[in-house]
Amino acid sequence: MKKILSLLLAFGLLTVPVLAEEPQAEPLPAWAWGEVADSYALGLVGDEIYTDHSKPITQEQLDKMTQVAADKLVLLEVEQRSNAGSFVIDTTRGGVLNALYMEALPYAFADIDAGPVEFLSSLGVVHGDGADLALDRPCTLLEAVCFANRMILALYDQQNAGSLGLLWKAEGNGNTLYLLGSIHTDRSNLYPFHKQLRDIITSAELAAFELDFNSQEGIDEFTAMQVYSDGTTLKDHVDPELYQEVVEALAPLDMPEEQVANYKPWALANTFTALSMLDETSSDNAMALDLYVSAKAANLGIATEGIETYAFQGKIFDDLSDEYQENYLAMTLSMYLGMDAAEGLSEEEKAEYEAALKEQDEAVGRWMEQWKTRDTEAFANDYPKDVIQSNTSDELNSKLFEGRDPNMIAWADRYLKQDGAHTGLMTVGAGHMIGKTGVVQGLKDLGYTVEVVPAP
Repeated sequence: MKKILSLLLAFGLLTVPVLAEEPQAEPLPAWAWGEVADSYALGLVGDEIYTDHSKPITQEQLDKMTQVAADKLVLLEVEQRSNAGSFVIDTTRGGVLNALYMEALPYAFADIDAGPVEFLSSLGVVHGDGADLALDRPCTLLEAVCFANRMILALYDQQNAGSLGLLWKAEGNGNTLYLLGSIHTDRSNLYPFHKQLRDIITSAELAAFELDFNSQEGIDEFTAMQVYSDGTTLKDHVDPELYQEVVEALAPLDMPEEQVANYKPWALANTFTALSMLDETSSDNAMALDLYVSAKAANLGIATEGIETYAFQGKIFDDLSDEYQENYLAMTLSMYLGMDAAEGLSEEEKAEYEAALKEQDEAVGRWMEQWKTRDTEAFANDYPKDVIQSNTSDELNSKLFEGRDPNMIAWADRYLKQDGAHTGLMTVGAGHMIGKTGVVQGLKDLGYTVEVVPAP
């Protein structure tokens, strides 16, 4: 059962793209692009923002937003007070502001008693042309999303709250490169990010990631690698019982058997791993943190770049032996199913399996808390990078670091050597940042100054 935990290590190392399709976007107003990534990551809105943004918000959509706001505000642990007040809540601009205000009213925020419009205006939630805030006009979905997003971020900023990230700062030759270690998932109430981290993202001239998430050519290439092109299907490569279990597991996710059968075991295994990382704290959109950073940067017009290619990362999995891929799929399916996969085991085996699942959950939970609080030392001590590097008998583990840390160090070195004074951001798996072979130590060895960014 220790194998279960070892499979999680990739989430500190690989972006691990999963089976998904990007929504077809319709034009959004230019002023809104800077807020879309935060709104989506928080779960305030889904893909409908691209098609329905100019439509009036529905009551169902408003209820969802206010629930997200309520869930985020309670995490601030601000002193509670009596909730005295009653306001008209409807889908006008004024009604939406009232609804959001009602979620803040139970807490002792500064100036909370000023009233809905006054309080939210002071936070920068609502902007108008002079005295006219068009409160009686129907509120569009986009306007409501921005109102809710701004309120949550403003109140988190007021309380000096939000996720800090595993963040270092490298300096040399007049250049600055921030190093953000990623854990490629969304859980443990990851969002919103702290203002310090958001500001570092938005002030970067260039944002680099393991992969260029905006490269459609790369995405298409990776997609092609995930499926069979030789006339065979999944059924021809794995045990019939495992095949049926995979088909049944993906049916509730609206993946019919004919679609599942097209994918290679490693592609399905990565998807099960990603899904097993989520829990009740993940937002509805489950936006992995590096995808958020990329979207935030791209939406603001910041240049983005990939250090590795989709073909390179795909090859890490595609070159695994057939036997390993089948075992990989079986193990990740078990992770995804949890105790539902323990049928037929003896009581002793069930107890061992349950303990392994608990160890998995606790490990990911610890890593996420270390990420949120910027406890780089605890993460370095807790994340078993040495185990991965020493376990060369495991096909996948032997590939996770092979040539990858040095390539990332070389990219950072090139950035810091360039002429002029530039500020960039490099976001790669947190496992690549730490340890004797990691980016942080590698840059120090090259003579650069590298320090953990002090928490605000």
